[in-house]
Amino acid sequence: MSSFPNDAFLRLRSGLTLGLALALAGCGGGLQDWDLRTNGSGTAEAALGVADTRPAPDANGVISYPGYQVAVARQGDTVATLATRIGLDPQAVASYNALQPTDPLRAGEVVALPSRVASGGAISGAPLGGTSAGGIDVTSLASSAIDNATGGGAAGGGAAQPAGAVPFQPAQPGPEPLRHQVQRGETAFTIARLYNVSAKDLADWNGLGPDFAVREGQYLLIPTISTAPAAAPGTAGNTAPGQGTPTPAPPSASEPLPDEATPTAADVAETVPASPNLDSQRTAASASTFSMPVAGAIIRAYQKGKNDGIDISAAAGTPVMAAADGTVAAVTQDTEGTPILVIRHADNLLTVYAGIEAATVAKGDVVKRGQVIGRVKAGNPSFLHFEIRQGVDSVDPMPYLQ
Repeated sequence: MSSFPNDAFLRLRSGLTLGLALALAGCGGGLQDWDLRTNGSGTAEAALGVADTRPAPDANGVISYPGYQVAVARQGDTVATLATRIGLDPQAVASYNALQPTDPLRAGEVVALPSRVASGGAISGAPLGGTSAGGIDVTSLASSAIDNATGGGAAGGGAAQPAGAVPFQPAQPGPEPLRHQVQRGETAFTIARLYNVSAKDLADWNGLGPDFAVREGQYLLIPTISTAPAAAPGTAGNTAPGQGTPTPAPPSASEPLPDEATPTAADVAETVPASPNLDSQRTAASASTFSMPVAGAIIRAYQKGKNDGIDISAAAGTPVMAAADGTVAAVTQDTEGTPILVIRHADNLLTVYAGIEAATVAKGDVVKRGQVIGRVKAGNPSFLHFEIRQGVDSVDPMPYLQ
């Protein structure tokens, strides 16, 4: 559900905003968008930033990212015709998007794909749906990733892909957009505010209709935002006519402060008590402490040989963070499309993260403790499987976690 404290109030305010926008437009008010910003000069527009253009789809209308794929509908498409064109089951596509196979689609409307399709539309057989504890042998997946990370999977030490797996590489340049599944009571406006993007950009990226209507269960792409270019040197004080003038610095800002007696090192030493050298008390155990990759309850404990890690409950989309400094040793996935990421650390330690999507790092990248490396994949329940390995042998992660 929406994170806003009073969703009903937001929906009411959205309705009032739309009505006011139509009234002002009819009176020649010069409005250009739904957010009541006139002539593109409102401060709200500047705060939202500039959205990137949605990537162009391939010849079949498919846009591919590491964690998911979407298809863009053509004029006259239904769910069934779109699914048939890219080689997927119409009922599966319809159910995944809270639609019926016979439902018509708008030209440009984005439809989430329940399973990955290869270039040209051939089915790869890698489901993109939820991850369940009973349907995935995360231990064997992690072991496969360990083999690749230690050089046993491919000649020359490269990270080999499991047989039949889809390469876990982005087909689109730039960052992978977040996906939001519409919950009951949400609107395009509340979702846009949630991610600090404009409702118009959200509509453009997803092919929404002129009424900006969304449906419960629909997947929406969240537009990525470009970084605004910095102002040219020497132009910070120049403003266009009618845009206001920067407040000048007060005269006191240019006046030097009066001379003061600067204390010497000896003076400081007399007044500051000696502090203990904490670094001298640092042990090997404290130096190797890892942080939790996600915040959540542990729903399955470590049991060597049966569950060589821990399963941490977390909502789909929750950021997954590197447990410690290290280097990405492998980014791979199994034949069912479940991504696995392995990071190599000091002292021959490896951490394994299974059940993630939207990986933000690649093999060979150097990562810092707490750095976001991906997001928790949707599942029933959704969770992250996390392992720590000493070489190739699993160890209980709990003594390492802070």
